[in-house]
Amino acid sequence: MKEKIYYWGPFLDNVATVKAIVNSAKSINEYSSKYSATLIDATGEWMYFKENYNEKNLNFRALNKNYYKSLPRFSFLKSRSSYLIIFIRSFFPLKRLLKKDNPKFLIIHLIVSLPMVLYLIFNFKTKLCLRISGKPKLNFFRKFLWKVSSKNIHHVFCPTVETKEELINKNIFKRNIFVLEDPIIEPRKIALLKKEKLEPEFKKNNIILIGRHTKQKNFKLFIEAFLEIEKDYPDILVYIFGEGELKKNLELMIKKNKLEKKVFLMNYKKNIFKYLYNSKYFVLSSLWEDPGFVLIEAAFCNTSIISSNCPSGPKEFLKNGSGGFLFENNSVSSLIKNLRTALNTNSEGLHQKKYIAKFESLKYTSFRHYKTIVNFLDNK
Repeated sequence: MKEKIYYWGPFLDNVATVKAIVNSAKSINEYSSKYSATLIDATGEWMYFKENYNEKNLNFRALNKNYYKSLPRFSFLKSRSSYLIIFIRSFFPLKRLLKKDNPKFLIIHLIVSLPMVLYLIFNFKTKLCLRISGKPKLNFFRKFLWKVSSKNIHHVFCPTVETKEELINKNIFKRNIFVLEDPIIEPRKIALLKKEKLEPEFKKNNIILIGRHTKQKNFKLFIEAFLEIEKDYPDILVYIFGEGELKKNLELMIKKNKLEKKVFLMNYKKNIFKYLYNSKYFVLSSLWEDPGFVLIEAAFCNTSIISSNCPSGPKEFLKNGSGGFLFENNSVSSLIKNLRTALNTNSEGLHQKKYIAKFESLKYTSFRHYKTIVNFLDNK
């Protein structure tokens, strides 16, 4: 019988971390003869979103009755109240599940405070692994909880070297802390998705941005920069894909500056790869990432990258600018300068950068992730 690995990551929205959890579990179930991976369904979140994923190689373990749709969301206070509800309602069910099923490992991604508190109070045979998702905000509560919980954590997995070094330098974790790249790239799946037909309104060889319309993604910065250069490049079109609370603000900004015929806000697309493959430049304007799923997807799709040098990850992934164009974080003037440089770089220069970024993106395949995580679980 295979040893069990359980994943804990309750979510309110289909964020990038959800994809990482799904692909990690799928990779173990597809390739491992030793382990079996299962997603703990805390609120009904996985039952609600499972139609978005290929259920082949996915297992689910229900924890509570389905109350996912009734949870407050889409604002800071509402989401925090939901986290508290999940914490309270899942406290004893998660304790009972771990005692009853006794998995070999519990890998925690989101709302990690609950399993950490459980491990502080009760004894479990299951080994606890913390998977840090994205750039962690090290507020007082998080730093305190992580420090006092460190003795109970068997492994800490970080998405980048920069994050690992920060956690070590701030003395939050002292041992068993490793870099584990997310399983973002599925080559066979992407090979099929990129061939899907494009809509007539989407024109090739453009500039593309992708992400939720939030403060973090900082799309406003790009529009400000593009406004300064668009007259010099009359043939360049811009497509911004995603949804979010700031979408109306961006629409007003585009209309106010009369960019309706050059900058287009597109809705969220399940298949983003066909757009990436047919775009010339991808811009990451974020204030923070770690390192940014769509950055890696753009690199794999051979799209030239223009990225903010934000904490933490893009600089590391792009090899200090060898794999793309890096601009100063949240700087309009630096973005304008790098946009001009990229738009004026010949095909040979772009190809060299794309080759470096593409090679780096291969570290993020599902198979590479499987080999790395199993090696850590087996040997450390």
